[in-house]
This record gives sequence, structure tokens and C-alpha cells, in this order.
Amino acid sequence: ILQDPSNQKCGRKKTVSFSSMPSEKKISSASDCISFMQAGCELKKVRPNSRIYNRFFTLDPDLQALRWEPSKKDLEKAKLDISAIKEIRLGKNTETFRNNGLADQISEDCALSIIHGENYESLDLVANSADVANIWVSGLRYLVSRSKQPLDLMESSHNTPRFAWLKSVFEAADVDGNGIMLEDTSVELIKKLNPTLKESKIRLKFKEIQKSKEKLTTRVTKEEFCEAFSELCTRPEVYFLLVQISKNKEYLDANDLMLFLEAEQGVTHVTEEMCLDIIRRYELSQEGRLKGFLAIDGFTQYLLSSECDIFDPEHKKIVQDMTQPLSHYYINASHNTYLIEDQLRGPADINGYVRALKMSCRSIELDICDGPDNEPIICNRNNMTSPLAFRNVIEVINKLAFFASEYPLILCLGNHCSVQQQKVVVQHMKRIFGNRLYTEAPLSSEVYLPSPEKLKMKIIVKGKKLPCDQDISEGEVTDEDEEAEISRRLSTDFSREQKLIWLCRELSDLVSLCKSVQYKDFETSMKAQNYWEMCSFSEAEASRIANEYPEDFVNYNKKFLSRVYPSAMRIDSSNLNPQDFWNCGCQIVAMNYQTPGPMMDLHTGWFLQNGGCGYVLRPSVMRDEVSYFSANTKGIVPGVSPQVLHVKIISGQNFPKPKGACAKGDVIDPYVCIEIHGIPADCTEQRTKTVQQNSDNPIFDESFEFQINLPELAMIRFVVLDDDYIGDEFIGQYTIPLECLQPGYRHIPLRSFVGDIMEHVTLFVHIAITNRSGGGKAQKRSLSVRIGKKAREYTMLRNTGLKTIDDIFKLAVHPLREATDMRENMQNAMVSVKELCGLPPMASLKQCILTLSSRLVSSDNAPSVTLCMKDAFPYLEPLGTMPDVQKKVLAAYDLMIQESRILIETADITHEKIVQCQKAGMEFHEELHNLGTKEGLKGRKLNKAIESFAWNITVLK
Repeated sequence: ILQDPSNQKCGRKKTVSFSSMPSEKKISSASDCISFMQAGCELKKVRPNSRIYNRFFTLDPDLQALRWEPSKKDLEKAKLDISAIKEIRLGKNTETFRNNGLADQISEDCALSIIHGENYESLDLVANSADVANIWVSGLRYLVSRSKQPLDLMESSHNTPRFAWLKSVFEAADVDGNGIMLEDTSVELIKKLNPTLKESKIRLKFKEIQKSKEKLTTRVTKEEFCEAFSELCTRPEVYFLLVQISKNKEYLDANDLMLFLEAEQGVTHVTEEMCLDIIRRYELSQEGRLKGFLAIDGFTQYLLSSECDIFDPEHKKIVQDMTQPLSHYYINASHNTYLIEDQLRGPADINGYVRALKMSCRSIELDICDGPDNEPIICNRNNMTSPLAFRNVIEVINKLAFFASEYPLILCLGNHCSVQQQKVVVQHMKRIFGNRLYTEAPLSSEVYLPSPEKLKMKIIVKGKKLPCDQDISEGEVTDEDEEAEISRRLSTDFSREQKLIWLCRELSDLVSLCKSVQYKDFETSMKAQNYWEMCSFSEAEASRIANEYPEDFVNYNKKFLSRVYPSAMRIDSSNLNPQDFWNCGCQIVAMNYQTPGPMMDLHTGWFLQNGGCGYVLRPSVMRDEVSYFSANTKGIVPGVSPQVLHVKIISGQNFPKPKGACAKGDVIDPYVCIEIHGIPADCTEQRTKTVQQNSDNPIFDESFEFQINLPELAMIRFVVLDDDYIGDEFIGQYTIPLECLQPGYRHIPLRSFVGDIMEHVTLFVHIAITNRSGGGKAQKRSLSVRIGKKAREYTMLRNTGLKTIDDIFKLAVHPLREATDMRENMQNAMVSVKELCGLPPMASLKQCILTLSSRLVSSDNAPSVTLCMKDAFPYLEPLGTMPDVQKKVLAAYDLMIQESRILIETADITHEKIVQCQKAGMEFHEELHNLGTKEGLKGRKLNKAIESFAWNITVLK
């Protein structure tokens, strides 16, 4: 039964199919929906007992009833009066859908339910496509809201505010006032109103209209102009949204807009004045601006504007604490900054530095060699042609160092100069950078590096240093790590001695906070490394450590800076996946900026946050001195509340043809991939179906759900691809940190392969983020609510094996369970209210209250409940008798208030108990080693005890 309708066998009665419906006649008004429903189409009827039937549904010509056939009932029974309909729901939001065994195979976006009668019975249907479901939902909602005032619907689309505006546009351009216009003028006019339309498409539309009227002339009348514009410029998905939020009018007033911004878009402190201001700025008709309403064209413009950007404007400013030690931030870093091609043959180019610094890169690399006339040069040592004068490069760096960010810039020096030219390097740096150079000796009294805030506008040199205790003017040090690794790989004798290089005291003295040292192992580092010393890891070495010792790597990176550079085998300058190393807390992951692609997209997307300043604060679970974190956890991260991300991919706009595609006309078959990047447990990808041959406004209408265990490290990459490609399939992408997403209906500005924003190329989506309890698949969800406490997962504390400490942690077990219960009971109570209101789990409480209030008002607008405040809690008291359905909803509402009350009244006490246990535990932090030794623990066992202690503290936190 649940087959893809496009594969249906030919013998069946042909109904509307995926492909024929949207292209033949676009829905641009309520009357379009109604004509479609009167013609009828096949829908699947879903019963609670897991049975699903195919039925042909039609709307009566007089718009009074809905009928279906075949039916065992007589004709008068197989119908539903429009006047009996209470509400129409889109999605699987009724008991029938939740309990039907096949519900998993039904797409959320094709399901709809008609709630009718005094007992709120449901007629549950599944359409062949989301488009068809939307037409029925919009048409029925329109009829139900209009049934109070009969209208000649078929005529109504010509006296809407939109038509009045279009007529005035036509009249202004119709200079002679004859009411007709040349086709060329009309085409120009529509193109001016909607610059994204292709001229050929507009001409084709006029031809169609003229052909349908069997006209010979190509002159365009006012009516034809209005019709062409409506059909070309109405995005059906935006029209359906408008109808839904305007309570089935064809425009929004300030009140509708206010509810939309609050309940859907997550905007706070919305005022009526704000809404009127939006209307005045976006409504195209003068009448609308004066009367305060927004019609479809203005609403579409508003949704496309930067005010509805998916990227939260808050994060375009610096919003993170910049006073933590440098080692607590991810730092935007570039590898071989002087290259703009591959590292084997590419010449050095000053534009490498310009590009990186303009993209707020905060760690750049300079490979310096001896040049002619005692002037050091920067060059690719595999390609000595076109070297750059060192002096010119640092003049450019000095000019742009703080162009995109005022936070410190790290210069990684690869020194291959003679002592004589090293002294010239120092002279140039001191002369050009002046007091921006940070050369203060680090304080041994400190334990951590200074903060980005403290180092604002400073340039920090990373490099080798001569031993402080020897009074020498020059000496030998081991070669820079990366060079050494390459020469080791190239030599046959792998164990040969490290190459030594000469270093002069002056250059050594420029290095203060970032002294390069060799990594041996964590044990040595934790004992002997100073906070101002840093190691560089090759990609292979860092990967090995990340896999074998993920917890140790995170702990090491709390105090020390780590730099990871791409493998020497990447001669094409391809990029490593930075996320693998960010997950272990590595701060400086060096990227080949010159090589675009998915890895560079992740890097660029990640550093858009925190005002794009090049520094991003790591999650607290990776910074706190006593905390447990391993990137390889398989599920919930202790001390972090997981979230569920709900993404609906609605439609695309103006997709270009893939750049490298061979000539095959302008046709593309787009689909969208959603990739989640983060800790391994969160990484996943899903894709939409392919839309055939549509690049202008493909409608996808598909919903996805992702559980995110560590939201602070998660990123989403939306990629649009062409299924019908020859050669290249990439159309566009956009990458954004989860923390920067704005909820609601949003347009995503797609970027090209090299990362440029493409004009007018967008993806229209709906985003919601909920706590884990509200998520999950429908059946499982209602089940867990019914089972209640049995299936609950409690985060367990671990035994350290040290009696004194375990006794303290034991006191926390009960309060932790209480806390979990209070939180889960509250969330379950909210889920029940949402379900009874017929809303999905991602709905907000605001939307619940809106739905609830419309239900608790009887047909003659008299309320059936009264709101009474008892001890400052809002209870609803029934007035007179109520149908069972309403009693159920009220009971769920009551329970939710009850659970809130328990939470509000007892949370502080429980919280205090947990805080006390955490404090008492932390008092033993310094003593752990001694206690362990007393109890006879050593080696692995002692480490295990220390790890369990950190785990427990993290859980309590």
C-alpha cells in the first residue's frame, strides 16, 4: 500500500501524480486549492487497527461537504460536513497515527488529519505528496474559517489586496491608459518586480495564457498581467504558510505577524509597533502599508531578507568570555600561508597572507630562507622561483594583522636562515611590528597562558629558543618539527639523528609564549612541560593519539597549546578533517586555505561564530580542571544536556547548474544532503528525495530529526547536489555551528565551491531544537510516557575504590535521581499536552496555549474555562459541563502545572544537596594521589580512580 505513487501500476485510476500537479498549475490562491479539491484525488485513509485504504476524495460543488468512494456506507454516510470540522492538522499528530503499526513508513509531511464532531473524532489521511497534503490542509482551513460567512469564492481572488496592487502597478506603466500593454513591456515590468525570474520563463507564461484564451494578439491586458505575475511569483510553500499563520486570510495583520514571530521564529519582546514597522518596510502595496497588512509578495520579501537569516545575529558579535587562558580556545589557523596553489609546485604568493588575514586567521606560517643581498626571503622550498622578500611580507602582515580581529596573531616561524640573516629578520620584525611584538618573559608564578583579552593587538612569535641558563650568542637547536618529519620520512634510515640548526640569541629572544618543543608522551609532558611551551603534531601522530588516548589529549590541551599540521603526503594540499582534532581539544589545526572543499567549509563555518574573531571558546567540559570528557563516547556526554534538532527542508530557489557539468541544457535534478559534524556519536547524514528537472523552485517538503549529544561542538552542513550530473554534481553548500542556528522558517544563503555567497540562491527550511525527552519516534514516545519511571536512564556515578570519597558521592545518588525525575516528569507532562493539542513534539508551549485557547472557546465565542491564579500558579477551571475530549486536555494541562509547581518548589533543595556533594568531593582533589597510595593503588588502578573521580564531578556539575 505504501508505495511511492510515482511507481503506481498503470491499470489504476489515474489520479494526481507527483510530477504533473505542481508544474501544470501552481497554487497561488485559495480558489486554486478549492478547484483542485473539487476535481478530487486519491488519499489513503488510515485506521487505528493498522489498516490503510485507498479512497477517492472530492469536495462538493457547493463547498458544503467532503465525500469519498468506494464506501460500504450509503452515499449520504460517506461524507463529512464542512460545518462539523473542528480543526485540520498537518503531520502525524493524532492517536491513530501514533498507534498505527505502519506509521513509521508514512512521511510526516504527507499526513493530515481532519478533527470533527463534538467528540473530536479524527479522519486520518495520507496524500501522495507533501504538495497535495498542503493543498487539502490549506483549502479545508480556508473553508472552515469562511463557513461562517458564505462567499463567492471563485471570484474572490480578483479582489484581494494583491490584485489591487498589481492593477495599480499595471496602470502606472500603461502610459496611454488603454488597459493593454506590449508583451515586451509586461516582461520588463515583471522582471523589475522579481529580478530572479528568467525572461524565457515569463514569455512562456504569457504564451500559455494567450493560448488558453485562443488569442492571436500578443498585447497583454491588465487581467492577463495579474494572472501571469501571480502564477510566476507565488511560491506555493510560502502561500501555504501565509494561510496557516493568518488564520486563513490571504494576508497577515500586525497581530498575526506578532504571533508568528513569537511562536514560530523564537523572537522575544515583540511589540505591535515592531510588526507594523516590518509591514511598512516590506509590503509592496500602498493600501497594505496604510492599513497595516502584509500580502504574499511582501511576506516573501520579508522571509528572504537578512532579518530572517538562519545565522543568529547575536553570534555576529563577540559573545564568548575572552578572559580565559589562550589554551581554552580553538584558534583559526593556516598552513603554509604563503601558498595559493599546491605545496609541491606552487610558488610563494603574498595574496596567501592577504586572504588568510582577511578571513580572521590568527595563526600564520612563514618559512624563511637566505636570500640575495643579505635580505631573507619567504619561499616554497620545493619551488624556489618567485620568492617573496621577508620585509615585504611582514609589512603586509603588519597592515592587516588586526583588520578582521583585534585578538592576538601567532606567527609560526620556520627558520632556515644563516645566523647572519636571522639578525636581519629580527631587525625587520622589531622595526615594522614595533611594540605590537609580544616579548615579555613568561611568569613562572603563573600556571596558564594569558588570555586573548590580555593579548589584544599583540603579535606572538612561535619558534625555537636557546636554553636560558647558558649565556651564549648563538647555539644549535633541533630543526622545526614539520621539516624534521619530512626529512625523516624521506631518509631510508628512519632512526637517524634529528637535524640541528643554528639559532642566534636575538631571534631566540623574540619567542616568549610559544616556544616550540618536541612531544615525547603525555606522562613526560604533564611532569616537565611549561605552560609557555607547545608541541606540533603531524596529522598521523595526532590521529594515533586521539584514538588511543582521547581523555589524556583533552586533559593535556587544557593547559598547553597543540598545533596539528596536514600530512606531508598531502602533496595536492588537500585538507585534513579539523573536527577530528577539535574533538580532542587541539587549538591550532592548520588548514590549507588555498584548497576549497568540505573540510575548508567546516573550518570557515566553525569560525563564523563569536563575531568571526578567530577565537572560539571550547565547551566547559573540555576546559574545567576537574572534568571527564572523551570524544569517543558512544552516547550522552556527562554533564551536558543532549538536544534534538528538527530540520524540515521545504524548497530551493534559483539553483545554478553545477560548475563543472558538461553541456546538457539548463536542466538539473536537485536533492539536499544534511550532514551533522561533531563528536563521532553525533556524526551522520541524511538526504531528501530528488526533485526532477526543477532548478527555479524545487519543493522538497521533507522532515528530519537528529539527536545531538554535544551541541557545543556540533555543526550542520547543508549541501545541494545534482542527481542528473555528468562530471560535477556540486550546486552549493552552507555550514553553520548548531549554537548559531535561529529557529523557525529561514532562508539559507548557499555558497559556491570556493566559498562565495551566490546571489538569490537559497534553501528554505524550518528549524526547531528541543530537549531530548520531547524527541524520539512517535510510538516510542507515547509508550515511554505511559511506562513512566521504569524505562528511565539515570546517569550513574562511578566507584573510585577510595572509601572516604565514595561515601561522599553516595550521598549524591538520591538527589541525582530526584533531579532526573523532576526534569523528566516535567518534560513528559509537556509532551502529553502537545500530543493532546495535536502538535508535534517540537512545538513550543506558546503554540500549545494558542491551540488550547482556540479550543476552549465555544461556537458563540463564549469561553468554556476561566483562568484562576492559585498561589501564583495559573489553573484552568471549567465553566459548566465539558465533552470528554476537553476534559482530557484540561487534565493534561493541570498535570503540567502540577509538575512545574513541584519543580519550582523543590528544585532548590535538591540542587543544594548536589552542590554540597560536589564541594565536599572537590576538597579531596589535591589529596587524591596520597589517598590512593595509602589504599595501595598504583599505576593503572590509581589512574582509573582519578578518572572516576573526574567523571563523578562532571556528572554532578
